[in-house]
Amino acid sequence: MENQIVDAVTLGESVAELDFSMISLFLRADLVVKSVIIILILASIWCWAIIFQKWTGLRRLNTSSNDFEQTFWSGGSLDDLYDRLAAQPKDPMSAVFVAAMKEWRRLPGVTSGSAANIGLADRIERVMQITLSREMDRAERYMTFLATTGSTAPFVGLFGTVWGIMNSFQSIAISKNTSLAVVAPGIAEALFATALGLLAAIPAVVAYNKLARDLDRYSNRLESFAGEFSAILSREMDQDG
Repeated sequence: MENQIVDAVTLGESVAELDFSMISLFLRADLVVKSVIIILILASIWCWAIIFQKWTGLRRLNTSSNDFEQTFWSGGSLDDLYDRLAAQPKDPMSAVFVAAMKEWRRLPGVTSGSAANIGLADRIERVMQITLSREMDRAERYMTFLATTGSTAPFVGLFGTVWGIMNSFQSIAISKNTSLAVVAPGIAEALFATALGLLAAIPAVVAYNKLARDLDRYSNRLESFAGEFSAILSREMDQDG
């Protein structure tokens, strides 16, 4: 009985002496688990950089679009607005406007119902859709990385966990000792990889869903503007006729 008490006290002291800080867990891990940890840390850092960039970028896009729409619907001359923005559109909405006006100015003086008139309307629609798609592709850049990290990071962490547990079993077999002091370090290193996988995946998934919804809302806003501006130009062509 006394020997068992002594062994328990000794085991407790041995476990207590172990350092389970994140740095110590990383340093004690083998090459494979270290590689998994490094990959997950880098992926998490890159995800947060993308999240911050997209969040600030969307705020800037919405602010610029609000300013443009206020100017556009103020009743001023569209030709003057085009002259100011033609060289450097400030946001996707102004880029759609500039593309449409540029095509509009290429064929002045068309008559209502003429073949040239119909062709011009089709070209304006096509140019606006191409510009809109190009601008949205630019706005959605790196979103795929967020989705990929959110879906694969837990599995990468799980791989590190499985590998770490395998190493723990090998340590038990070699030492022929199943005490907690032998098992605990390997298990802790293994679970650390899973924790990092979740730490990388959860913010990526949440941010991707939020940003995707905001980008979809902004795309719908551009679609609405393109449709309204196309209707305005169509009325102009009818009046010119």
